[in-house]
Amino acid sequence: MNEHLSQQALFRTSQLEEADSAPRNPTDNPTMGEIIAKRFSRRGFLQGSLAVSAIAATVSPLALLAAGDAKAEGNGSAFSFKEVEAGVDAKHHVADGYDADILLRWGDPLFADAPQFDPAKQTAEAQARQFGYNNDYVGYIPLDGSPTHGLLVVNHEYTNPHLMFPGIVTVADGKIVQKPLTKEQVDIEMAAHGGTIVEIEKVDGKWRPVLGSKYNRRITVNTEMQISGPAAGSDRLKTSADATGTKVFGTVNNCAGGVTPWNTYIMAEENIHGYFSGKLPEGHREAANYERLGIPEGAYEWANFYDRFDLSKDPNEANRFGWVVEVDALDPNAVPKKRTALGRVKHEGAESIVSKDGRVVFYLGDDERFDYVYKFVTSGKFNPDDRAANMNLLDEGTLYVAKFSDDGTVEWMPLVFGQGPLTAANGFENQADVLIETRRSADLLGATKMDRPEDIQPNGVTGTVYVMLTNNTKRTAEQVDAANPRAKNAFGHIIEIMEADGDFAATKGKWEVLLKCGDPSIADVGATFSTETTKNGWFGMPDNCAVDAAGRLWVSTDGNSNKATGRTDGLWAVDTQGEARATSKLFFRVPVGAEMCGPLFTPDDETAFVAVQHPADGGEDWDGHGRPSYYEDLSTRWPDFRDDMPVRPSVVAITRQGGGKIAV
Repeated sequence: MNEHLSQQALFRTSQLEEADSAPRNPTDNPTMGEIIAKRFSRRGFLQGSLAVSAIAATVSPLALLAAGDAKAEGNGSAFSFKEVEAGVDAKHHVADGYDADILLRWGDPLFADAPQFDPAKQTAEAQARQFGYNNDYVGYIPLDGSPTHGLLVVNHEYTNPHLMFPGIVTVADGKIVQKPLTKEQVDIEMAAHGGTIVEIEKVDGKWRPVLGSKYNRRITVNTEMQISGPAAGSDRLKTSADATGTKVFGTVNNCAGGVTPWNTYIMAEENIHGYFSGKLPEGHREAANYERLGIPEGAYEWANFYDRFDLSKDPNEANRFGWVVEVDALDPNAVPKKRTALGRVKHEGAESIVSKDGRVVFYLGDDERFDYVYKFVTSGKFNPDDRAANMNLLDEGTLYVAKFSDDGTVEWMPLVFGQGPLTAANGFENQADVLIETRRSADLLGATKMDRPEDIQPNGVTGTVYVMLTNNTKRTAEQVDAANPRAKNAFGHIIEIMEADGDFAATKGKWEVLLKCGDPSIADVGATFSTETTKNGWFGMPDNCAVDAAGRLWVSTDGNSNKATGRTDGLWAVDTQGEARATSKLFFRVPVGAEMCGPLFTPDDETAFVAVQHPADGGEDWDGHGRPSYYEDLSTRWPDFRDDMPVRPSVVAITRQGGGKIAV
């Protein structure tokens, strides 16, 4: 077996964390750690006073009152529930008084005539009409404004063949070795990627899919899409299959995402590098561009059967991935559009909010060590009375990258051709070049290197923006001092941004650290959870987040493990204001090997949807299994717990027993 094939299982297990990959940012731009270190050493230990004063100065009294409505009795926390005990086992766990019901599992039929899931007889045709694999982002689009009847939109990020297919794995020296995949198995993988749109309804307090719905749709690697915006038609996007540079088949590695104010579905393409193999022709102009994104990684075997994933045969195809995709979920025949104005990076989500003047602001993280935080501001304004008028807002606007300063200010620098270093002298011929090479453009502007920026969520109640920074174990002691963050930052932290004058479209603002994550009982970790946080309440590796209708922050994690933390990933409620600020409580935890994705709250705060991704992907360091986990020998068979069923990534609907709002 060649090296490429022998590393398949390893890649699928760790591609999100990228724990062993070298940083790809070659610049001398300052890191966020260096900036925080300078600021903390100058100002001393922060108690969040900047955040409190900035919010009080910029947010309306009505917004603060709405946040206050969520406060529970007692210690000033906005959350009221009995905390889950942290730990590791084969099941999921939710706070007492709540039900956590499986809504959709990998392979569940989405159409009235779709076949039932049969793991021993999988086909690409069946998978294209069934719920996809590794559900990540979850969004909700109400029908007729209802919090109990709407469309669920779900990203399917990637696939784990060793968990999906029988008979492809052997174990040698305690490690999984995977056989080469057949074309049929690759086709199933391609059909399991992409996204799902499915109508759901709440009946007698329980959610269910509507299989006969006209809205139901699967989007896969074979779905035709349009390329729009400034890069559309660029010679660098033209291929043998598309001489126009405006059409492409499919979307891959859709991690987090968003729902726009006009109720379209946003799919963000993240780790695209793994899907491409082969070598560019000697001297090809894309060599440096691809190296900056780690292309090719060659972890998937698709190039064995499809030339477009082989750089030697179709060198421009990779430029057609790494974008933000917009889908009109209310029109099942609508062609999805890759909106190039929002840049090309390893996108972790695209959450949006309407600014004071009606323009729409999207916050974007580039999930890699030492890469950047972005936002996009539309040129046009949102029209709440005319949905059709909003459908091309994402084709015109300004993309900005963040520069954080040690005085607690943040500057949003525009990535615009002809401005500053973004000129022909540096190899840019037009705005298309600036966007195709978004990372290099941001390098030249001197953006601040971050510790894996993932989900970024604006809070319309408090006026704050939360930035999840998952970790960065490649940070050296020379890059930081003892203040913050930490060298070999294994647990990550959360940044708050307060935009100037409470205007999300502002080009300046202030920033603060909400949390340094990790076990606060270990002094060397340097975590900053409040003293009210219990041994169950702390977490590491913040990844996705959500702000509920009351303006409260919920954080899900990726990377907690029995060996490192003695707990699985989960969903934590995090106080951000008042005397309970920086207090965290565990609300839901996933089974062994899983990552916690989502989360999403319905508009009435009576349901939380969460996505349990890649359960059973691991088990070596859990006493309950203690060996590699694969299809025939799984560390858990969640959620079915049947000998004839493999583990199945699933979306879970959490509701309060007897009804009512969550955590109040």
